[in-house]
Amino acid sequence: MFGPSAVQVVAGLLAVCSQGSVALAQSQSGSSPSSNAVVADGSSFALNGDNVSYRFHANVTAGDLITDHYGAPVSGALPSPVDPAVNGWVGLPGRVRREFPAQGRGDFRIPAVRIRQSAGYTVSDFQYQSHDVIKGKNLNALPGLPATFGDADDATTLVVHLYDNYSSVAADLSYSVFPKYDAIVRSVNVTNKGEGNITIDDLASFSVDFNYEDLDLISLRGDWARETNRQRSRINYGVQGFGSNTGYSSHLHNPFFAITHPSTTESQGEAWGFNLIYTGSFSAEVEKGSQGLTRALLGFNPDKLSWSLGPGETLTSPEAVSVYSKDGIGGMSRKFHRLYRNHLMKSKFATSNRPSLLNSWEGVYFDFNQSSMYTLAEQSAALGISLFVMDDGWFGDEYPRLSDNAGLGDWVPNPDRFPNGLNPLIEAATNLTVNETDGNTDKKLRFGIWVEPEMVNPNSTLYHEHPDWVLHAGPYPRTLRRNQLVLNLALTEVQDFIIDFMTELLNSADISYIKWDNNRGQHETPSPSNDHAYMLGLYRVYETLSSRFPDVLWEGCASGGGRFDAGILHYFPQIWTSDNTDGLDRITIQFGNSLAYPPSAMGAHISAVPNHQTGRTVPLEFRAHVAMMGGSFGLELDPADLQGDETIHGLIDLAERVNPIVLNGDLYRLRLPEDTRWPAALFVSEDKGQAVLFVFQTQPYVNHLTPWVQLQGLDEGASYRLDGGEEVYTGATLMNLGLQFSFETDYGSRVVFLERE
Repeated sequence: MFGPSAVQVVAGLLAVCSQGSVALAQSQSGSSPSSNAVVADGSSFALNGDNVSYRFHANVTAGDLITDHYGAPVSGALPSPVDPAVNGWVGLPGRVRREFPAQGRGDFRIPAVRIRQSAGYTVSDFQYQSHDVIKGKNLNALPGLPATFGDADDATTLVVHLYDNYSSVAADLSYSVFPKYDAIVRSVNVTNKGEGNITIDDLASFSVDFNYEDLDLISLRGDWARETNRQRSRINYGVQGFGSNTGYSSHLHNPFFAITHPSTTESQGEAWGFNLIYTGSFSAEVEKGSQGLTRALLGFNPDKLSWSLGPGETLTSPEAVSVYSKDGIGGMSRKFHRLYRNHLMKSKFATSNRPSLLNSWEGVYFDFNQSSMYTLAEQSAALGISLFVMDDGWFGDEYPRLSDNAGLGDWVPNPDRFPNGLNPLIEAATNLTVNETDGNTDKKLRFGIWVEPEMVNPNSTLYHEHPDWVLHAGPYPRTLRRNQLVLNLALTEVQDFIIDFMTELLNSADISYIKWDNNRGQHETPSPSNDHAYMLGLYRVYETLSSRFPDVLWEGCASGGGRFDAGILHYFPQIWTSDNTDGLDRITIQFGNSLAYPPSAMGAHISAVPNHQTGRTVPLEFRAHVAMMGGSFGLELDPADLQGDETIHGLIDLAERVNPIVLNGDLYRLRLPEDTRWPAALFVSEDKGQAVLFVFQTQPYVNHLTPWVQLQGLDEGASYRLDGGEEVYTGATLMNLGLQFSFETDYGSRVVFLERE
């Protein structure tokens, strides 16, 4: 039983806990939160953005890190929390907001770290030791992992050093603050400083405890061809969460979630977003504990870790990004987008105009040769397309790639289809002049190619020579998916093989674009730890090739959006959003994807109708307008299907006009497809001088008026001209009254340009 004396002791401890926070607050009084990105006063810390405060301190008695506040800016002294009466089984550690909760010691909530000692126990006791404040954010701060970057004007980094005296294990928490984006980026280093081996069974990159209040969880779920569907639910008592154990971030769940108040909307209310910069299996968990505090964690999937550390060895977690918004879910998204465009995506193409392209896949699939491929390239150039992409089926010698059951791994041109290699086709294609409506005759067609380097067919020379290179679990059957197996990129020799053949391919001809595909998950692996080792190998390959060929436009793909994550975006500026190219479905997929990821990173194409995935027939203009909302606009069809349809030239011109605003502008999701028949989105340039409005009708409403669309993000006092015509309205009128449109049929769409006078 707990008596009054125990309560008094706890109250005393809590009073000590709050002293450092008050001292820090007093040291900041009179200064705005953005004046110093990181303020450290003894063992109390404040991370400040333009519109956010994140504060925590070390309990001077126990050394545990205690969270004080994460949300809108605060200043001055913080009120002390009410002393909890410690009755029942939950001790003090289970009743406070902990910054880095470890296993054991009376906190029964989900831990941020679980370490198994050589003796078998999993208890840890990390205590504050010291800290460092570093100006800027080094691009190579996380060796072997993708990460954000910025100079001293962009970011400040706080590293808090913790130590477990009982196990001789150190944990370094690294916080980088990007004040302009109200973003806090965290990763963790765990180092074994003892004499025996330890095993890291679980490690969250970001963990935070929220106060007792009602909160919602927003996440992205799906499967192949229906990725990133938004899901929102109330956070109830207990644990809820999701993740991926496919070896990759996956179609099933995306490594992103947001926590909001129930009243938060797209444009109003508080929202906290979390996103993992990682391409492997992950775990996202939220728990409302018995005392009402809500804990949120994002990091490794514990089923796919079990990482052994010998003496002196370190495990570094991926980075997780958290952004805070007081301007609703849309405000959260725009901060992610700007941060990623400027401080994650290192490609020269991150914010530059992307070429419109035609991909051969849905037009011809595997049925082509050198002559027919050149004809497709000719037709593409005649349409005004800037980049022609030859998809699957160009390779394989002893095992030619005539279908998906052979050839993967043998990256040599099929001698029957390309008797003299690829160069004759590529030279001929890149000499074609692109038909531009402005009369420019200097623009030449660019050439791109599809590869799937991480995979191998059993029917291949590579597999026959190196069957040990694939992922497998001893004697267990090697499960096929799409008639292929996964190469084990944890092996250095596999990494070198991919680097070498890709280097040879890109040096062999004028190839300016690579579509890097991946068409299956990981089934049998030699050990749970192989998942992370695979990712480290994959990132080494990406880093080497993207650095070696900076002028190549790289696109990631994994059966569509199976690896649409921030880890890929560090190396590749765009990702194929979904294999589902249906215009109607794509609105939902692209709107959902944009919760965390910039539209500039989305690949979106016009495909043939009836659509190859849904069988739906949608007008060309509607399909084109949906595709224009992605940073990489293109076609995925046989150009012969468009012969006689003169509207395609105008649509391609329109897409090229829209593209710069999509690449660099702010997205406002004005109306969501799950809530209305008339979804709408607005892209606004950063200087608010230009905007482009997309409005759709997905279903007719016979004999009924359509709603007005209220715009957002414009200059309230400025005037805007619509589509270069005579209509001019103030920003205030467009945002507070809006515009109204009528449509004659379902699948109607409008694109409207706004130019500030």
